[in-house]
Amino acid sequence: MTGALVVGGAGAIGASCAEALVAGGWSVVVADLDLSAAERVGERIGAAGAFQVDVTSTESVQRATGAADELLGGLSAAVNLAAVGGPAARLHEYADEAWSRVVEVNLSGTFRCLRAQVAAMLPTGGSIVVVSSVGGAVGFAGAAAYSTTKHGLTGMVRSAALEYAADGIRVNAVAPGFVDTAFLRSRRTAAEIARLEAAHPLGRLARVEDVAATVAHLVSPAAGFVTGSTYDVDGGLLAGHPGLLGAGQSQ
Repeated sequence: MTGALVVGGAGAIGASCAEALVAGGWSVVVADLDLSAAERVGERIGAAGAFQVDVTSTESVQRATGAADELLGGLSAAVNLAAVGGPAARLHEYADEAWSRVVEVNLSGTFRCLRAQVAAMLPTGGSIVVVSSVGGAVGFAGAAAYSTTKHGLTGMVRSAALEYAADGIRVNAVAPGFVDTAFLRSRRTAAEIARLEAAHPLGRLARVEDVAATVAHLVSPAAGFVTGSTYDVDGGLLAGHPGLLGAGQSQ
């Protein structure tokens, strides 16, 4: 089977992942909260279809996963990118609602997606990739909720990998550094962008294609002996001194 579902596929990184999978011969369904954006991405890359999904709703996740499974004739790969950053605030300033929103989307939302995807893959096996962040390995001042959820994803990926290895289902994560997207640039000054570039030993921000290439590898047979792992796509960032970066989310 070569059917793949990309959740959060309308964003810059998600669209690049979906495009890379299509280029690799996968039949892809793009799913996103923004249906019109998902449809535009799907049309541009030649996807098999596009669906709306709200990862905060179990019903929505199950409906979208089931529809993708049916359309593709079986689900053998899934990529999960749905996430929010939350406000830039110190922990004591965080409101309950803001904290709950980040946890609900980033952590519980990914759980809902994995639960539905694993169930669909149990008969035949498959591969699932969670796009996380270097924020799952270090703290980010001013982004405690974001970093907490990304740390949580590491535990979720490792536990799921152990639980479903015997079923032929591999579960891995990709942890990008700061990714060069229009969204990131809209929230940073030119000086801040230059500082972030310099913080990466390779001297630049990650490109969406860098993330997509690693995702495509992990769902492919070439990574058939890889599960429970997190691949850092960070230009050497975590090998240096990430604490010097200060506040902010990686994506």
